[in-house]
Amino acid sequence: MSKVIISCAVTGAIHTPSMSPYLPITPEDIVAQSIAAAEAGAAIIHLHARNPDTGEPTPDPAVFMRFLPIIKQSTDAVVNITTGGGLGMTVEERLAAPLLASPEMCSLNMGSMNFNIAGAGARVKEWKYAWEQPYLARTEDFIFRNTFKDIARIVELMGRGHGTRFEFECYDIGHLYNLAHMLDRRVVEPPLFVQSIFGILGGISADPRNLVFMRDTAERLFGGDYVWSVLAAGRHQLAFTTMAGILGGNVRVGLEDSLYIGKGQLATSNAEQVTKIRRILEDLSLDIATPAEARNILKLKGGDRVNF
Repeated sequence: MSKVIISCAVTGAIHTPSMSPYLPITPEDIVAQSIAAAEAGAAIIHLHARNPDTGEPTPDPAVFMRFLPIIKQSTDAVVNITTGGGLGMTVEERLAAPLLASPEMCSLNMGSMNFNIAGAGARVKEWKYAWEQPYLARTEDFIFRNTFKDIARIVELMGRGHGTRFEFECYDIGHLYNLAHMLDRRVVEPPLFVQSIFGILGGISADPRNLVFMRDTAERLFGGDYVWSVLAAGRHQLAFTTMAGILGGNVRVGLEDSLYIGKGQLATSNAEQVTKIRRILEDLSLDIATPAEARNILKLKGGDRVNF
């Protein structure tokens, strides 16, 4: 890649309010942190929504619409809406906001998987809300669902129906083969934006050898038909995104993926993480893609063709 695309996942559905006072919860928080992340250098802003009163992940399109238009009006960044939603949401719930908003890009998990984040709140001494601890604990018996039929349906509704392209989230090697199967069936079309994800219990571990293995497998399966990006959970975030940059990939940071900026030090904002990885990449003599350049690389439809 001649330019490195930085994505920023602003709030997600993994971390809970008791884990960090800096996790954006309200639409106003999400707006402010998204704009700051874009100004710091993020070409893509990846978004989930939360109940403004409790911080619990919500699929409610009305909540999304409280921040999507403002972010679009205030930045040139590509807005990427989740289709993964939050734990226990149905496919219909997860699609409600994207179908209304018709964004340039959506995330798309490339398979069903065990998704265990029960240990994420291990450092929490006192919970702010009653939903948080049970939400995390029940993931020891939780399977995130995205069957082949689900994936094809999402692509049909969002891709063919709205011209939306996808951040294909691959949590394991098998997910790359699932994506290759969809490419062979012509369900999906290149260029494929392949997000390799490391460090979630139930997916591939955050071992540097696995990062190289994921890249080499994607290269073998997709050749010139894909654009490679990397994210890693928690303490692995900056190490793995730095390695991705060195290996010619793109990167994703943000408080969805890690709450920290350094060892034992909470990040005070998404922009702080974007600023840090941008500095590291530029120190490695790598150029950062603008939103316009990211749109060109990923063949996106443009911000003027969304419904917000």
